[in-house]
Amino acid sequence: MTALADREFFGYRRANGRVGIRNHVAILPLDDLSNAASEKVANNIDGCLALPHHYGRLQFGEDLELHFRTLIGTGKNPNVAACIVIGIEPGWTQRVVEGIAATGKPVAGFAIEGNGEIKTVADASRRAQAFVQEASEQQRVPCKLSDLWVSTKCGESDTTSGLASCPTVGNLIDKLDPLGATSCFGETSELTGAERVCAERAVSPEIGRKFLDTWQAYMDEVIEPNKTSDLSESQPTKGNIAGGLTTIEEKAFGNLQKIGKSTRFIDVLGPAEAPAQGAGLYFMDTSSAAAECVTLQAAAGFVVHLFPTGQGNVIGNPIEPVIKLTANPRTAREMPEHIDLDCSGILRGEMTLDEAGDALIEVMIRTCNGRLTAAETLKHREFVMTKLYRSA
Repeated sequence: MTALADREFFGYRRANGRVGIRNHVAILPLDDLSNAASEKVANNIDGCLALPHHYGRLQFGEDLELHFRTLIGTGKNPNVAACIVIGIEPGWTQRVVEGIAATGKPVAGFAIEGNGEIKTVADASRRAQAFVQEASEQQRVPCKLSDLWVSTKCGESDTTSGLASCPTVGNLIDKLDPLGATSCFGETSELTGAERVCAERAVSPEIGRKFLDTWQAYMDEVIEPNKTSDLSESQPTKGNIAGGLTTIEEKAFGNLQKIGKSTRFIDVLGPAEAPAQGAGLYFMDTSSAAAECVTLQAAAGFVVHLFPTGQGNVIGNPIEPVIKLTANPRTAREMPEHIDLDCSGILRGEMTLDEAGDALIEVMIRTCNGRLTAAETLKHREFVMTKLYRSA
């Protein structure tokens, strides 16, 4: 059997050297007013993927910067072969176009003001058609596992998550990290109760402190102002409680199993911030809401996502394929159309954690080679922007 260090997958090598596992032509609206035009272009031209969202007008400060970072990062993701950007006005539209163009991939922007929607849709459709035809000729090439950027999050967690499915992801991370892969975990709120243990997994005391400062900022913003409010059914959620996780601490220690036993994270990223230090494990400051978290990680450049679920979360993402695994036998039995890997054999003594990690690696490589995930076949394309402030 081929050693893991010698394993390859077939991906799309982009102009900037990054490797994608999908070949999307994205139609990206700058703002909510441009959703309709973007969806019309995608309807006109087969092979396009529209990414409608709710924001982009009257935002300011860090909220506006996060908006641009998410949009530009989405277009820069290696799973995107080319991108059409449509906005209500040309200034901000061009800012997104220029950010994406830094990758060397084809990108074009169109503004509705002064042109009208019909002309904008027609012009954008012509350019999208050319982009799709160019993308259809791109060929997959052999790539090393060190080319992979892998993100992870868990959802609808229960007791089986911390016991088996999250540790399965951790086993994969421990095996990929020495090979030079880049990986990312997040969910700031769902590490509450395990934050000190998480900080100890940083590569240095300085990075550990950076993580704790990030976690404390969440506490100061969300928990402290709402100490007298009822946060039940938010952390833990109603589904978590039904699955046996009665406290956020129980949830947090299960969540932390996703980073494995030996791997240390090398830096703390802001939302949608791309890693700058090279290969390794990163923590990203994200919401624990599934669609928001995966959208932010995809915008940071991660190309494949591992999602352990207990009670059965159905999350997908339009840009980054989401591989869902469960160790809950009832979920595997009752929701098989959503599950890519059933690792419930761990809890029955029929599968070791090491075997489960290897099985997840196999599913991941098959997904990288083009196999559609359950979420992709069911057209789960949750693209949810994170907003920090009310609009001006």
